[in-house]
Amino acid sequence: MQYVRKPVGPRRLETVTDVETIIGRPAPIIMIKQIGALDEGCLAVLARCPVAAFGYRDGDGTSRTTFIGGAPGFARALSPTRISFPLPGTGDPHGPVSLFFLLPGVGEVLRVNGTAAGRKGAQTLVDITEAYVHCAQAVLRSGLWRPPPAPPAPAPRRADDGPLCAPGVADFLAAAPFLALSSWDASGGSDTSPRGDQRAAARILDGRTLVIPDRKGNKRADTLHNLLQDDRLSFAALVPGRSGVLHVRGRGAITDDAALLETLALRGRPPHLALLIDVEHAEVTGNDALVRARLWTPGAHPDPGTMPDLMALGGEHLTANASTSRGGPPAFLLKAVGAIPGVNRLLRRVADRAYRSGLRKEGYDDIQPGTAGGRRGLPSRTATDVGEGEHSLREVRVAEIRRETPSALTLALEDIGRNPRPFDFRPGQFFTLVADIDGRSVRRAYSASSAPGSSRLEITVKHVEGGRFSTHVHRGLRVDDRLAVRGPSGSFHAGLRPPDETVLIAAGSGVTPMMSMIRSRIAVRTGRDRIALLYSSRSTEEIIFAGELTRLADDFPDRLSVTHVLTRRDGRLDADGVKSWLTRRSPAQDAQYYVCGPAPLMDGVQGVLSGLGVPDEQVHHERYTSGADTGGATTVPQEMTVEEDGRPLGTVVVEPGQTLLEAGLAAGLAMPHSCTVGNCGDCMVRLRSGEVAQNEPNCLTPQQKSEGYVLTCVGCPLSGVTVDIAVP
Repeated sequence: MQYVRKPVGPRRLETVTDVETIIGRPAPIIMIKQIGALDEGCLAVLARCPVAAFGYRDGDGTSRTTFIGGAPGFARALSPTRISFPLPGTGDPHGPVSLFFLLPGVGEVLRVNGTAAGRKGAQTLVDITEAYVHCAQAVLRSGLWRPPPAPPAPAPRRADDGPLCAPGVADFLAAAPFLALSSWDASGGSDTSPRGDQRAAARILDGRTLVIPDRKGNKRADTLHNLLQDDRLSFAALVPGRSGVLHVRGRGAITDDAALLETLALRGRPPHLALLIDVEHAEVTGNDALVRARLWTPGAHPDPGTMPDLMALGGEHLTANASTSRGGPPAFLLKAVGAIPGVNRLLRRVADRAYRSGLRKEGYDDIQPGTAGGRRGLPSRTATDVGEGEHSLREVRVAEIRRETPSALTLALEDIGRNPRPFDFRPGQFFTLVADIDGRSVRRAYSASSAPGSSRLEITVKHVEGGRFSTHVHRGLRVDDRLAVRGPSGSFHAGLRPPDETVLIAAGSGVTPMMSMIRSRIAVRTGRDRIALLYSSRSTEEIIFAGELTRLADDFPDRLSVTHVLTRRDGRLDADGVKSWLTRRSPAQDAQYYVCGPAPLMDGVQGVLSGLGVPDEQVHHERYTSGADTGGATTVPQEMTVEEDGRPLGTVVVEPGQTLLEAGLAAGLAMPHSCTVGNCGDCMVRLRSGEVAQNEPNCLTPQQKSEGYVLTCVGCPLSGVTVDIAVP
């Protein structure tokens, strides 16, 4: 990155007159395009939008800007004047807030301003005061939707001290052509606007100072007017192809210093103004919304031509306001023009030509709006690219919460995607639940306890003292809350053709996959197979599914037998107890055995079955990992090169707090995965070079670890790494 020389004492503009003398005043038509509530067009944008920029101040008055979302429809309209969405990060919003919503491949954005209205469960509430369509210039200038370019050379290290010298900041700024800039006025208003520029949208003057060119636009200049009243600001910057965000906050000023502006010139054409930012904080972090949204993954989004037409929407807003405003075009004329068949396509072509001409005059390369940020330019959606299969994330609603024991409850989940489908899996498999908890995306694996093929998926969760996810489920989750589900995963499952006899041995919550097997087999009324369950619980009160197990055993005595061991009464179930029970049962030689519970029980049962001569292929066991949080292995972005049999597939940046898998998928690399929590081993790769920290325990065997294999879903790089996805 080339550092810009900081002039000594650049002139600052301090009044509205100073600013408008240079940029002029906006045309009346520009100021009458806002509406005071969300109309059908705005709701259509929210339904298709996977990510948005959000600017707010917390209770301490700290300015913050970030990107939120992760999937289309993440922002829900509770009424025409209130929306809700999950907010990652620390600090609840207070006072005026602002957003803009991005549609992949589309240049225009929908801007929404309002006021923080508190929280409802995991959702942040915002009361809307205005909404309007913003032009495509920022997206076009930045080339936001173009294929990600090769990263620039690393920025030279300076001896300066300051926030901009923090790890990864200078390199990120050198590659970031797009940012969301938030500012506030003195009368309770907020504005978050898109900013884009060729190469870098913000440039470093020294370790504490940035400069952002302010090139010609529609002269509305909300940010400039706000800074004249309140100089505190924040921004969040993006690099196409990366899933990290650079968060910056500080104080801003406006300058027309000719020497400084000349350093920002494009083809000899300097901007008319620039923003000087005295930076107080700068940090690169991973962003879960970008990971999940996969904005730059080929085929991951519908064709932009099928998206809502924001230019037409802006025209509708203008027409609605024209009849009550002065200085704009007559309302009857706008309505007449809007009624002409094909006029929207014509206006799009006119606007694209105007964008192209205006950007050329500013010194930009020849930009084709239709392919660099307009309504075309992203490949059409395909099931293979997007992951419509078993490993994609599905948004679900908590339809019912049912208490099973004092420490266990069952969640009944319903698919609320655009094309809801039944939950198909094999009895015994598990799903990965994803929830935003205290601003972080947390994943945990839980076995399905329901039978497959239903429109409802039932997951039974036992509360673990100190467990982040289980505590959230038991204390914070409510009916109608939303989660994401990935799966099914796992090789611990019943076969397609049941054996004549199945032996199940479980302890505690290890009974949940067994319950799925029992329910699915008993549902086949003509079945003749037999199931025997040995189930250890702490006490009668802690027997999960106690009532249903008793009822099923009574109703189907020839097919199901249940033996309970209560540790408070009978002592811990050990190898001798298991052997004694099996001796009494005398299972058939071809019986299949399924074991799920604590490691000591699993090891004990394995030893007993081996001693009885049961072949290994007839024994199936499930070992859960601790589900510890990933991330935090390093605070510095690291490069990861992905190979297949030594052939390079791509190089991506793993942001601080991200896993290898998250970074690879966000960049569109076809990396194998399933559970994403270290349980199944589908994401195992060979580490060719570098160092990786992994959560323990996980499903890797000691031999696999010694041979250099790692799990990308729970692995974080401590250095630059090369991994090979071709695993024997």
